[in-house]
Amino acid sequence: MATNTVLEARDLRKAYARGDQKVEALRGVSLSLARGDFASVMGPSGSGKSTFMHLIGALDRPTSGEVLIHGESIASYSDDRLSAFRRRKLGFIFQFFNLLPTLSAIENVAFPLLLDGHPLAEVTPKARELLKMMNLEKRLDHRPDQLSGGEMQRVAIARALVSDPVLLLADEPTGNLDTKTGATVLELLATLARERGHTILMVTHDPKAAGYGNRAIRLRDGLIESDTPVVSPDP
Repeated sequence: MATNTVLEARDLRKAYARGDQKVEALRGVSLSLARGDFASVMGPSGSGKSTFMHLIGALDRPTSGEVLIHGESIASYSDDRLSAFRRRKLGFIFQFFNLLPTLSAIENVAFPLLLDGHPLAEVTPKARELLKMMNLEKRLDHRPDQLSGGEMQRVAIARALVSDPVLLLADEPTGNLDTKTGATVLELLATLARERGHTILMVTHDPKAAGYGNRAIRLRDGLIESDTPVVSPDP
């Protein structure tokens, strides 16, 4: 396996019991992402894209198959080790931001490191620097209810980056934003991949959003229907 391979999914399958029926959400999905890849996963409702994201994000376990990060399988990890893995190796960006309402922007960004036992004085400079990178240096002490949707999502992206994750997982990151603000967030993600080498896997229903990445992966009926390179939109 190439040394720059960040993520490898091998024949992922996931089946659920629904009454006396077996529902196959994923039926054998394999792909790999290299450093700097920005891949979008699309597909109709029921295609398996949410299940796939949950398995890659270590939020659920596959029925069979495995997920490897930098060549290391997480299949045998205990629940505690998976929890630590999520905190330290993965960055999550959600449609509804998932910021803690009573914390300021800088406290929200620092929170994953605080949860991991790092002292506030140690993590505050890093959180401040990330918010500065997001052009939010004047919003450090603002709570989520004092921020716009775009500002909240940029805080969420800074929070996702604070642990230096090997993989960013974005679940409909522009689904709760207007078109202009969404484009700003997508360009930010594209810049993180293109200029800083972050590896990003994004679930989206919007083909225009997928155009900001370099790969478009379409799922249908629990299988990859296509995996094609895309060209970024003209600036």
